[in-house]
Amino acid sequence: MGKVTGFIEYQRLKEASEAPESRTKHYREFVITLNNDEAKQQGARCMDCGIPFCQTGCPINNIIPDWNDLVYRGNYAEALDTLHSTNNFPEFTGRVCPAPCEAACTLNINNDAVGIKSIEHFIIDKGWEEGWVKPQINPVKTGKTVAVVGSGPAGLAAAQQLARAGHAVTVFEKSDRIGGLLRYGIPDFKMEKSHIDRRITQMEAEGVTFKTSVLVGDGKLTAGVGSDAKETVSPETLKQEFDAVVLAVGSEHPRDLPVPGRELKGVYYAMEFLPLQNKRVAGDDVEVISAKGKHVVVIGGGDTGSDCVGTSNRHGAASVTQFELMPQPPEQENKTMTWPNWPLKMRTSSSHEEGANRDWSVTTKALVGANGQVTGLKAARVEWSNGKMEEVPGSEWEMKADIVLLAMGFVHPVAPVLEAFGVDRDPRGNALANTEENLGAAKAYATNVPKLFAAGDMRRGQSLVVWAIREGRQCAKAVDTFLMGSSSLPR
Repeated sequence: MGKVTGFIEYQRLKEASEAPESRTKHYREFVITLNNDEAKQQGARCMDCGIPFCQTGCPINNIIPDWNDLVYRGNYAEALDTLHSTNNFPEFTGRVCPAPCEAACTLNINNDAVGIKSIEHFIIDKGWEEGWVKPQINPVKTGKTVAVVGSGPAGLAAAQQLARAGHAVTVFEKSDRIGGLLRYGIPDFKMEKSHIDRRITQMEAEGVTFKTSVLVGDGKLTAGVGSDAKETVSPETLKQEFDAVVLAVGSEHPRDLPVPGRELKGVYYAMEFLPLQNKRVAGDDVEVISAKGKHVVVIGGGDTGSDCVGTSNRHGAASVTQFELMPQPPEQENKTMTWPNWPLKMRTSSSHEEGANRDWSVTTKALVGANGQVTGLKAARVEWSNGKMEEVPGSEWEMKADIVLLAMGFVHPVAPVLEAFGVDRDPRGNALANTEENLGAAKAYATNVPKLFAAGDMRRGQSLVVWAIREGRQCAKAVDTFLMGSSSLPR
């Protein structure tokens, strides 16, 4: 695939980006897509490796060598068709996916991997620019109706696939706009929301109906979970009015920090902090939780914590510190030991490049304050041995903190939703529904409740956008099979 000697002739080219000192002054995307010549050259680096481990590294099994070769040869429209054959929303994954495909790239064994993510980004942006992305309307309608609860990547993927199978699909979302955590969890500087909006326009043309500000269930939500609901719909109503229901509400129950001082003002979950800024960027007249001139401490070293760092810097924080409980990973993985699996290694996000004091092996012992407002944080060093954590004696210290953001991940879906439907849960609190690998296609993603399916983070737990798209697509195929007896939808 690509040029036979391309990986020898050409070096990996990282996408250019706006300098940190200027991009922190706005909330627009700052990564610059490859141009035609750059994309062709990067596509040329794809090796004729024989066994494309990149495809198995990718959760949706993108046909990566094929579209790399098509880009190299300038067949951009065909490359887009190949990309869309496995991925409904490459503009999302081309921006926010960590690219496990690149970790699995054969060239990555002893060289820089093919820039798969940047090529994907190029293909889909080219497709929109040229007007190649059009509604795929099925003229044959089945007469079957499906409700999809949740409009994140899993819900959107399931809805689009089911509409293309000819079913009448209605998506219910508790927020005031469609997109789930794509909309309100990912900052605009990583992914502008116009990418979601034009997909919504496409899906509406394909026959999908969207209903926003609607909460499905009994109206009870966990602390830290946002909602703009103006009405509620009972599970019984959905089960009566629709032939099948897909639950794709994500994993939104945040992990808390049970330490003294947790009740102080100025301590927020990440998903209390981030959505407000996204609403402000969208033009809403809302009061954000401002970090301007304040000392911010972010607890949690993952992507959500990184997003809190980038947003705080754009607010004009006096300082931003990010703590991680686990030890600092190595700068470079041992490729002979880890390839083609996803390696544990040091990763520095664009938000970290903009400014952050990062520290590892740190536990928070208490939050301190005055007059009910957080003013500081007591922390200590920890050591890990055989998977167990122990505090280092005498390592405790105290630091200033005007705002503390809890970004320690999400433990499971909001329980009241599953309870309202009567869905069985696994030991981690996720919806219990087996996948196609365990059961026949007609029962894949099916819960214990008749005609009720579950997909995405609410079934597998907190994960990646690309995994959510995979689950949404596979769940759609299972629902189609359940409704029609068989399905021609791709996995």
